[in-house]
Amino acid sequence: MRRRTLTAATALAVALPTALLPLAASAHGHHGGHDGGHHGGHGPDRSLRVATYNLSLNRAAEGELQADLSTGDDPQARTVAEVIQRADPDVVLLNEFDHDAAHASVDLFRENYLEVPQGGADPVRYRYAYTAPSNTGIPSGVDLDNSGTVGGGNDAFGFGEFPGQYGMVVLSKYPIDTRNVRTFQHFLWKDMPGALLPDDPATPEPADWYSPAELDVVRLSSKSHWDVPVRVGRETVHVLAAHPTPPTFDGPEDRNGRRNHDEIRFWADYVTPGKASRYVYDDEGGRGGLKPGERFVILGDQNADPLDGDSVDAAIDQLLDHPRVTDPRPTSEGAVEASALQGGANATHRGDPALDTADFADTAPGNLRADYVLPSRGLPVRDAGVFWPTQADPLSRLTGTYPFPSSDHRLVWVDLRVG
Repeated sequence: MRRRTLTAATALAVALPTALLPLAASAHGHHGGHDGGHHGGHGPDRSLRVATYNLSLNRAAEGELQADLSTGDDPQARTVAEVIQRADPDVVLLNEFDHDAAHASVDLFRENYLEVPQGGADPVRYRYAYTAPSNTGIPSGVDLDNSGTVGGGNDAFGFGEFPGQYGMVVLSKYPIDTRNVRTFQHFLWKDMPGALLPDDPATPEPADWYSPAELDVVRLSSKSHWDVPVRVGRETVHVLAAHPTPPTFDGPEDRNGRRNHDEIRFWADYVTPGKASRYVYDDEGGRGGLKPGERFVILGDQNADPLDGDSVDAAIDQLLDHPRVTDPRPTSEGAVEASALQGGANATHRGDPALDTADFADTAPGNLRADYVLPSRGLPVRDAGVFWPTQADPLSRLTGTYPFPSSDHRLVWVDLRVG
């Protein structure tokens, strides 16, 4: 059983040395890398650190991220890599990491940044990775924002200026069962029973923002939903990864707020055995959700706070109040300090600032709890935290914007007992 030194306040960790292993490819996505002997112990009872991090490694043009990561000296990539090195998770979901078909950016980030010491931190090596296409930037061919013209990011299946912008990656020190990965990129929003489809306020008909022809193509996932099984010893943990759309950047029809709600609902239904998940189908035609007793962790920037911000009321409560889900309520001292120092919208928030995971504009919406690591009840929680150091901590340089550009989100981690 490993002994951790990371705390929510200081976010320090020690990475054990690992061996270099060759890359490998998988037909289901990208699976392979340099490695990474895990350090979770050799007995039946293992400690598993799972994290989510919206690291904002998105770029304005296709191919730009790959170019930036090819050198090893991109300041933002070095900063977010050091955050990962110091948190040292066994499994981490990266949000806002541009996808490329050759998976070159994933390999470059591991080889040139994570496997190289950053700012005095020990390197961290992930032998296994999974990435797959995102709906962002893929043209829908229809006028989804009802602007009168077709084209551009607002009319893509998920907002983006090119295919794969704001994509996702799962990195793991434990083997990924790629043959049993399920993706839900193409699931249609209309196929969710009781979906919160947006309404055109200018007409008397309900839920008619999208025409019938548009509903035949509109996808639920703004990026994708992935069920990525990770083998931890003899156990399998299903990493349920997603990044619902922000509940903003729309009009009174609230199409993004409603979509955010239903993207979150998808996992709530998926982990509910029986009737609630029967409607689900994956990109290979498989039906239904998780079986009873299967262990899972729901990960990602959900773009929803339980009390503050613009999300549909109770959107994230669909997960936080789910009978199969545990909320570890990770906190940090840095978030409390930031809320007090920044003021603005933060002063009127109803939520506990210690739970915040994103440093948003102080005018609106203020800092929010947006990023979540939510394990199933079959995975006991040992510890949890948010990488948000106070200003007195030297590591606070990793959460600023200058001269070390980082992300407006913070890495969230939870330690679980598996076995």
